[in-house]
Amino acid sequence: MLMGSFLKYSKEAQSQNISTDRLKEIISVLNGRDIVHGLTPEKLRLILEDLGPTFVKLGQIMSMRPDIMPQEYCDELVKLRAEVTPLSFEQIIKVIESEYNTSASDIFAKIEPNPLGSASIAQVHEATLQSGKKVVVKVQRPGIYDVMAQDIVLLRRAAQILKIISETSNVLDFNMIVDEMWTLAKQEMDFLMEANHNYEFSNFNRDVEYVSCPMIEKHLTTSHILVMEYIEGIQIDKVDQLVALGYDMTEIGKKLGQNYVKQIVDDGFFHADPHPGNIWIRDGNIVWLDLGMIGKLSHRDKTMFRKAVVAIVNNDTYEMKNAVLSIGIQNERVNHAKLYADIDDVMNKYVGTDFGSLDVGQLIRRMLGIAKRHNIGFAPGISILARGAITLEGVLRSCCPEVNLVDILSRHMKADFKKNFDLAEELQHTQKLLYKFTRKAVDIPGQLSDILKMTIKGQTKVNLDLTGCEEPIRQVDKMINKLIVCIISSALLVGSSIIATTQMKPQIMGIPLLGVFGYIGALILCSRLLYSILKHK
Repeated sequence: MLMGSFLKYSKEAQSQNISTDRLKEIISVLNGRDIVHGLTPEKLRLILEDLGPTFVKLGQIMSMRPDIMPQEYCDELVKLRAEVTPLSFEQIIKVIESEYNTSASDIFAKIEPNPLGSASIAQVHEATLQSGKKVVVKVQRPGIYDVMAQDIVLLRRAAQILKIISETSNVLDFNMIVDEMWTLAKQEMDFLMEANHNYEFSNFNRDVEYVSCPMIEKHLTTSHILVMEYIEGIQIDKVDQLVALGYDMTEIGKKLGQNYVKQIVDDGFFHADPHPGNIWIRDGNIVWLDLGMIGKLSHRDKTMFRKAVVAIVNNDTYEMKNAVLSIGIQNERVNHAKLYADIDDVMNKYVGTDFGSLDVGQLIRRMLGIAKRHNIGFAPGISILARGAITLEGVLRSCCPEVNLVDILSRHMKADFKKNFDLAEELQHTQKLLYKFTRKAVDIPGQLSDILKMTIKGQTKVNLDLTGCEEPIRQVDKMINKLIVCIISSALLVGSSIIATTQMKPQIMGIPLLGVFGYIGALILCSRLLYSILKHK
């Protein structure tokens, strides 16, 4: 059935001039991984790796959406290989000369043939400019945009095949995921955008002495080639090397956490993929690499995020519920009582917990799980923030176990509150609230009088919201549908049996054709009914 559906999509793909070779390759990979017998997290990861660099990048982006992807799939997709088969040095030179429309030797005195890294979208080489300055050249894979765009079209066409169903009955909207992945991937493929991200990041952190990012060679940077400063440092997870050089890992961890909290809470402009390979230590400073994928928060999102943190600190379930509803996107009617109970259950698990032992990743996963159960989605910025926080906490736990991100966040917000507290402004706000309360209190007697008059005249109406009644009604609706299918099946069976006693023409094996169709229809309906009953028990 799945392969039949894919073949149907292949005809549509051919009609839109999509490469049939690529389509056959995808079908071959899916067939080779036995997708017709179900999809597991590991199988999905292997399929994406088999399909090449484009799908590896898509899988990496998918892993950052725990709010719409089952957690077991996110955890597995994080394992996707970052390194892919490198391009030949001749191809790299060809791309450089084509982009600059001149010989590579006119710009670079030397380019190292062996790449520093080869990822799904670009390849990085160490080089030296004619001026003698050491740089890093990031070269985009030729034709990667067209290949990825083609794969995206195929994914959209084959979205029904790539639906992942967890052990729950929730089915993911893959079209939405693909659209978001394509948007983020296009950002990474535009190196001018990455260069702008570096400029913005430098501007936001210009007053932070211990934080920097690579300087961009603006005159040599294009949409497909990025030339930036060569960073001679040590990756943050090389703890032994850093300790041997005299670095205090706890101090580094505190500075790293403080800067990431600043990026989120103050700037609303944060590194979306803070894994160890993107965080280096140079001369005692933290250098952030690979700013191609950046998360951005609106002023409203930052405000709601602050409220959520305050709610965690104060163990305030009501405020946390309001924050979740304000940040989230409600896809259907929310059962507020059940949502409150679920959030309260999670919050109670952390009552009396010391910030130093609080697991941010676990807390975020639980809150995202609650949102998912209640069909509450999140904007890409919030989802990327959740994944980024989980990733950074993992870095801190492995490199600087004494440092806790929530503790840093709490201290930052307390300091921010003291810094921005204005007594006169607070008093003025309180006066306004008191005035509004007084006005409403004056209106209460008149409103009560109106209610009594309407009640006496029989005009009072009461609106009831029976929370929790949706599920029983849904179950009754399913029961009625099954009953209707049963009645139709019985009618077809009885009607066909009556027709079978006649000599109606035409006939098949002595049975009127109309009766045969009736029996077949009854058999199909009965089979579906039995399958539904057995499936849902």
